[in-house]
Amino acid sequence: MACPFDNDPVDEGAALLRRELNIRREMVIRLRIDVLAFPDNYLFERYRFTSQSIIYIHNLIRPYICNITNRSHALTSQQILCVALRFFANGSFLYNVGDAEHLSKATVCRAVRKVCLVLKRLLPMFVVFPGHKPVRAIKEEFHRIAGFPSVIGCIDGTHIPITAPSHNEADYVNRKSIHSINVQIICDAAHIISNAEAKWPGSVHDSRIYRESNLSNILQRGEFDGLLLGDRGYPCQCRLLTPYPDPEPGPQQNFNQAHCRTRARVEMTIGLLKARFQCLRHLRVTPERACDIIVACVVLHNIATIRGEQHPALQIEDADDDPIHLPAIQEGRAVRDTICIGCGQVRGVACGAGNYEAHLFPIGTPLLGWLECPFSARVFRHTRYQCLALALLVAIFL
Repeated sequence: MACPFDNDPVDEGAALLRRELNIRREMVIRLRIDVLAFPDNYLFERYRFTSQSIIYIHNLIRPYICNITNRSHALTSQQILCVALRFFANGSFLYNVGDAEHLSKATVCRAVRKVCLVLKRLLPMFVVFPGHKPVRAIKEEFHRIAGFPSVIGCIDGTHIPITAPSHNEADYVNRKSIHSINVQIICDAAHIISNAEAKWPGSVHDSRIYRESNLSNILQRGEFDGLLLGDRGYPCQCRLLTPYPDPEPGPQQNFNQAHCRTRARVEMTIGLLKARFQCLRHLRVTPERACDIIVACVVLHNIATIRGEQHPALQIEDADDDPIHLPAIQEGRAVRDTICIGCGQVRGVACGAGNYEAHLFPIGTPLLGWLECPFSARVFRHTRYQCLALALLVAIFL
C-alpha cells in the first residue's frame, strides 16, 4: 500500500523496486556537437575564434586537459576547450552554456576550470613586457600615433565586476559601490597586452597596484629603456609620465594632446578585451576563480590579436575621471618638462624657426630620436639633481 503522505507514491514505489531488484537506471547520453564542422562565421559568433585558431589553441593545451579515460563517454580535449571558449565569449550562466553544448552544469564548470588553469600556465609565454618585438620597433609604433617619444607601453586599470564574496566583502567594493577586481593592463600600440595584474580587490587604487608590482621595481632600476604613459591617477615619475594637470597654451597643451592620443591605445585594448569575452562584464564566481578567468581571457586576447582574428564591435567605456589625482614626483616632472620643451622645439623647426633637427635628433624621427640619442638618454640614468640640471641645460641650449 502506498503511503498517503508521499507526493508521488508511484515514483516512490518504483524507486523501492529498483533498489530491491538492483535495477540500474538507463544511462542517457546526449548527442555531442562537432564544433569544427560549422563555418567560421558561426564559430566566431559563439567561440570568438575561427576553426584554425581553435585547432592552434587545442594543440597548445591538449596534453594538460585531456581525460585519462574514455569511460562514461568522457569529453574529448577539443570539446573541453570549446565549452570553455563558449563560456568566455558568452558570459552567461553555466547551465545556459551546458544546454547549448548538450552538457550538464557540473561538466561545464569542470571544463572551464581546467582550461583556465592551463591558460594561466601559458601567461609567461604570451604576455611579455615590453613585448615580443624589439624595443625600438615598439617605440616607433607608438611614435607613429602622435609623435610621442620613447614609449614602450600604456598603462591603465579596469574593474571587472564580480558577485559579492562571502569573506572580506568590503575590500572588493570600488568607488562606484560595485564589487570588483581591479586589473592593471599595459599594452603596446598593436593592442597586445604586455603586462596584466589580476589579483587586487576593487577598493585598491591603481597607483598602489603599480607601486606594488614587480614591473615598477624593474623600471625604476632602468632595466628597460623607455616610458610608460598613464592617466592622472598615477604619480608622474621618470618612467611613468602623466599629463599636465593645468596645461598652459603652447607646448604643454601639445604635450597633453599627444599624450592623450597615445594613451588611448590602452583604453581601446581594454574595450577589445571586454567586447571579445563578454564573461568579463560580470563574473559570478569567487574572487580567486575570477582572477584565473581574467588571466585566461588576457592570454586568449593576445592569441587572437597575434593571429589576426576579427573582434566584435568595440565598445569603449566612458572616461571615468579618477577623483584621486596624485602629485608629480620631482624627477618625473623634470622628464615631462624636458619632453615638453623638445616637442615645442620640434614644432618651431617645422615652422622654420631654425635648423636644429640634424643636431638634436640624429636618427631622423624628431620626437622619437631625441630620447634615444646618448645625450638625452642620460635623463633617465642620473640622480634627482643631475636630472634637473640636465633639463635646465637642454632648455638653455635650445
